[in-house]
Amino acid sequence: MLTVRGELKDEEQVSKAQIGAFFAGMTIRANSFPEETQWSEGERRAMNLFWPLLLRALPPDVIFIADPEGSIMGLGNSVGPQFIGNGTTEMRLVGALREILAGGHLGYEEVQGVLKDVLPLKFEDGKSTGVSESLLSAFLIGQRMNRETDRELKAYCLAFDDELGPAPVADVNSLTHYGEPYDGNTRFFRSTLFVAAVRSCYGESSLLHGVEWMPPKGGVTEEQMLNFMGANTNLSLHQAKKLIEDEEVGFAYLSQREARPSLYSLIGLREHIKKRPPLATTEKVQQFIRAKGKESIVAGFYHEGYEEPLLMLMKRRGVHSGLVVKGEEGALSMTTRLRSASTSKGFPVNYCSGFRSVGTETACKEDGVSHQSFRLEVNAMDYGFEPTDTPRTDRSVNFEIPFLYNLDHDLACPFVSCL
Repeated sequence: MLTVRGELKDEEQVSKAQIGAFFAGMTIRANSFPEETQWSEGERRAMNLFWPLLLRALPPDVIFIADPEGSIMGLGNSVGPQFIGNGTTEMRLVGALREILAGGHLGYEEVQGVLKDVLPLKFEDGKSTGVSESLLSAFLIGQRMNRETDRELKAYCLAFDDELGPAPVADVNSLTHYGEPYDGNTRFFRSTLFVAAVRSCYGESSLLHGVEWMPPKGGVTEEQMLNFMGANTNLSLHQAKKLIEDEEVGFAYLSQREARPSLYSLIGLREHIKKRPPLATTEKVQQFIRAKGKESIVAGFYHEGYEEPLLMLMKRRGVHSGLVVKGEEGALSMTTRLRSASTSKGFPVNYCSGFRSVGTETACKEDGVSHQSFRLEVNAMDYGFEPTDTPRTDRSVNFEIPFLYNLDHDLACPFVSCL
């Protein structure tokens, strides 16, 4: 309320994106969540008390998000039902939001249409000039709260594939794309850079991608490690292709900043939303460079229920094989420690699930391609390792790099042969 009245200092004010995300969450809970997760008595009393004041102070776009049909607050609000947005871009966004705020879902073309209308975000004096930040944040967090459908995830995943033209094709026999969570690690080491270097020694090409920093975790990323070592993290797609083809290198890293500028423009907004939007899932399944030979995608996950959507996106990409790994912090780095006896909920660390494209009659057929699926829990002892606790690292890249150099190269062997 103090933010709305302008009574807080600049550094204490809640942003428009945060307000939009908050009210989107409240509206969806009221409209479509099970009764036990709808508004509590305390929340209901607070909204009844402050809504008459908010109705006079909030801008129309936020009133629309908070009460799109004028039915939640019970005061006959006409702003929400009549709101259409400013300009054609916001009109499409508002139309999509009416469905989302009611707990509904959108079609593939609807999601892509909104994304291509509003991105890349353009800023002037730190403020978005093309679309309301409140509306866009409500759109992103609302779809995550409604639990995205396969067609919605496909739309996010493929929306900007042609942003810089057709993907370059590397002249290599195989290429593995590594999709680590873009927001990094804060507790455990990320081994993918090391794995890519070891794989190149075996003649296996790798492509890594990500950003320097991403919310909500804001942890250590591959780009931070590469910058620390003095590497070039501003490669174009064609420069990365040449590194992959170079037999003396065999792998490359691409920043989303260079590969997908439109999606990269959302980082500031995502910092204010805090919660992970659908893009946190789909950005891990990218194919910035293609290969003349076979392609594979490996992606990390943490929350149960997202392993199958990730594999679905990999199949949609048309790759030969795909693998999802529940490593430490939802990244790809596995542990050598024994599974805890108290682990009862969800998949354990080192759980893997994947598919291979095969030509057998017994394989599952999807999109005209036969796939052989598999699931397993990797036990370090099966590879000759004694059980040990996973080393902890600080949030700083200064702790990651010495650890990278001191690792025994045999740690990468299970990854080298997994696909």
